[in-house]
Amino acid sequence: MGAPERAEPRANPWFPFSPCTVAGCLPRRPAAAGTVRRSARWAALAAVLSAGVALSPMVRRLAPARRAVLVRRWCGAIATALGVRVRVTGGPAAGPALVVANHVSWLDVPLLAAVAPGRMVAKREVGRYPVLGRLAARGGTLFIDRERLRSLPGTVAEVAGALRAGSTVVAFPEGSTRCGRELGPFHRALFQAALEAGVPVQPVAIRYRAHSTADTADTAGGPGVTDTAEAVDTRAAFVGDDALAASLRRVAAARGLVAEVTVLPPLPPGAHPDRRALASAAREAVEAALGTGARAAAAWSPAA
Repeated sequence: MGAPERAEPRANPWFPFSPCTVAGCLPRRPAAAGTVRRSARWAALAAVLSAGVALSPMVRRLAPARRAVLVRRWCGAIATALGVRVRVTGGPAAGPALVVANHVSWLDVPLLAAVAPGRMVAKREVGRYPVLGRLAARGGTLFIDRERLRSLPGTVAEVAGALRAGSTVVAFPEGSTRCGRELGPFHRALFQAALEAGVPVQPVAIRYRAHSTADTADTAGGPGVTDTAEAVDTRAAFVGDDALAASLRRVAAARGLVAEVTVLPPLPPGAHPDRRALASAAREAVEAALGTGARAAAAWSPAA
């Protein structure tokens, strides 16, 4: 998982950079749910997280198939607890794959874990997050030190090893979060792991929208969800100098927030000659799913 980065470019040109800021991207007065509904969401989230911490040692001892089902349900329950409706299109490929998605929010992580579960690639600081860091480590997260370029080959080798062992690995190749209005460059390094392991790359597009109707049933395109045209909603975005606590409060207070997760057809192994071409093909697939608004950012990245 990427994290909000400051808007200023860093001295290291390889470090992921996002132009998105709290002042420039987040709504100043977002539509908010009532006090009772917000309180209920906080209580539900606390219950879900507490259950995850308490039960994780037992769940780790279960058979992989059973464990995967419970983890998917638990991650889906996080979005439900926060009142976020989830619309899913498509499904994950059979067998191990490198799943790559655009990155908007910390909420992307449980959404992907519920839809296309796998071992997550995250910055090492995530391991220090309260509660979430412990759960991430127990879930087999592969932590990456983005400030030490020389550690990158080791990370690629670790990801390739996990893929060869039969694990699906989930990564955010933009390396940092953006507000959802545009798509950043896809850094190429982790695509090398898919090439070395001989597994497909499965692109996933994530978009947050504001629903125009009042909160009703939390379904994936079922009753209570209409197909009105909505603009990209930045309330879930986790960018710039945003704090995790502030972002949590904003999502818990959001009225009519919808997360759209589009799982795109996998790019088969051998279809692209190198990581540059593979990263470009994955980005183009996500860009097409998100629409023309994603075309504002350049597709090239200097990442190794």
